Amino acid sequence: MQKSDRIAAIAALAALAALLLSTTPALTQAFNQKPPNAEGQRPAFPEQTRAPVLDRGVTLSRQVIASGLENPWGMAELPSGGRLVTERPGRMRLVSREGRISAPIRGLPKVDARRQGGLLDVVVAEDFAQTRRVWWSYAEPRGGRRNGTSVATGVLSEDGAAMRDVAVIFRQEPGWRSTLHFGSRLVFDREGALFVTTGERSDPEPRQLAQDPGTHLGKVLRISPLGGPARGNPMLPGAVPELWSLGHRNIQGAALAPDGELWTVEHGPRGGDELNRPEAGRNYGWPVISYGEGYSGRPIGEGRTAAPGMEQPVYYWDPVIAPSGMAFYDGSMFPEWRGSVLIGGLASQALVRLELDGDRVTGEARYLQGLGRIRDVAVARDGAVMVLTDSGNGALIRLTP
Repeated sequence: MQKSDRIAAIAALAALAALLLSTTPALTQAFNQKPPNAEGQRPAFPEQTRAPVLDRGVTLSRQVIASGLENPWGMAELPSGGRLVTERPGRMRLVSREGRISAPIRGLPKVDARRQGGLLDVVVAEDFAQTRRVWWSYAEPRGGRRNGTSVATGVLSEDGAAMRDVAVIFRQEPGWRSTLHFGSRLVFDREGALFVTTGERSDPEPRQLAQDPGTHLGKVLRISPLGGPARGNPMLPGAVPELWSLGHRNIQGAALAPDGELWTVEHGPRGGDELNRPEAGRNYGWPVISYGEGYSGRPIGEGRTAAPGMEQPVYYWDPVIAPSGMAFYDGSMFPEWRGSVLIGGLASQALVRLELDGDRVTGEARYLQGLGRIRDVAVARDGAVMVLTDSGNGALIRLTP
């Protein structure tokens, strides 16, 4: 790099740091005024889309805890206050409370990091302080350029340098020659079972398998934390035993609500990103119904938005936000946010907040607009909101009032 290039790069980084350390009010933008991609579609009930814009004057203070992460995807808070952070190319690192970034943790299996593939989500055991057990999802190479979403577990060494006793506890079947739509978020329920979300691999042929209960494509799955199906799953005819719900496109956000129910957000095509509350054995419609259209501008299937036996989304976006990580706010720093859903927006480059009344969305706000692609969102134990930005120079950012 030439000296002039280094000076320009340093100046750019300094400007970015100054921006991220500043306090910025929530911006009310006319995101509900943009025309939909799928013209002529109508919601099934009031405020299923384009809920009233919230403007509560909330101001966010942003602190960059760590930067220089390569396409970070998922994070899990540790008892120390630090976090495990995954990088999509296949690395997992420890980021301390002060922002020190460790060397890559040794012992993880190989990933297929082409396009949307790679190392994805990460969660830790509730009793991590004693067991040091970790779970992660990833795009696993299967040979012949085939791959699929898999979940592995291992025990993090005391010095945090290596993962021991690694075992693959779930493999999405069938594998496919695709580099798209892997999902995947991991969420523990209150019974100790592990929800795993998957994508339907995008291509026209495998996308139809989202409707096939005998496959793992385009599903919410529920497994035992050490492998095998969890007890209490619905028993649909011909279904894989891990099945929880079907008919999903590409779920990259999932979280438990305060009442313990699972909620998800999934990518639509052009239009049709969805917020769902997946219930056992229910069918959420993809690709038979969709509030969106194909990237070519043509309808999805027959262009239907509803069909018998298929569930409506709680909420949908058109144009899309391209949703990723998700959390319910239950902290004390933002008392006016309690009970809200926080969602990372990739295309919208924003933190999206939805207010709920039961299972209906009553308002939407967007923050940090233009900051970058927000890949994951979490609520820290002290009530701060943590976000990961997805880029070659991704950052872990702490948000406080």
